[in-house]
Amino acid sequence: MAVTGPAELLATWEAGLARQGSGRALLLHRAARPGAGTDALLSVPLGERAADLFALRRALFGDRMEVRTDCADADCGAAMEFELDAGALGAVRPQVPEGGLRVEEGEWAVRFRLPAPADLAAVSAAAVDPEDARRLLGARCVRSAVRGGREATEEETAALPGAVLKRFAEEAERADPAAELTLNIACPECGAATPAELDIAAYLWTELDAWARDVLLDVHLLASAYGWSEPQILALSPLRRRYYLELCADA
Repeated sequence: MAVTGPAELLATWEAGLARQGSGRALLLHRAARPGAGTDALLSVPLGERAADLFALRRALFGDRMEVRTDCADADCGAAMEFELDAGALGAVRPQVPEGGLRVEEGEWAVRFRLPAPADLAAVSAAAVDPEDARRLLGARCVRSAVRGGREATEEETAALPGAVLKRFAEEAERADPAAELTLNIACPECGAATPAELDIAAYLWTELDAWARDVLLDVHLLASAYGWSEPQILALSPLRRRYYLELCADA
């Protein structure tokens, strides 16, 4: 992966300040795949996007990821810190059978595709409860549906039985295990297992935000000391920039 330059990363950060979770995830994915269009980015399986974002994270900040959470045991609540390997996590990409995911349940035979970011956005905007969300997501991902030996109507597809949706969720999890990354962390204090969901887009945004604010502070200090423009300062390597900052501090 070609590492996006500091000026482009700052532009991504600036655009993301006015957006929330899904909008920031799209901006980060565009930074990971600079040549891809918006429709293409919104159509990839969720695990594919996660793998791209882990690759971007490695290119920008390295493999080592520090994660902090609290023990889920109400009587403990100890703060926990652990490390993850972005390289290992980013290696997990979707494995979709040819023809999509096939589910046979009762009188139903349905082929599904894997959910994509566009599906989550549509479900989030339209669904009012978890059951509606599952049904809407399933309907959006249907490629073909047969009921009792005949092609299902649009109305039938929009109201798939819970058993079919459950099988679809199980097949999707097997084919795209990185779509939702949940870790079970053993508390070092009490031993209780704490589930910790890792949202790579949110994690990477937090790191990018901290990086951008540090870089802008560097720009301010060096511009004040030397009269250089922002593009001139950003063109310096991090090592040279740090050296000039040390000279400013010693002056």
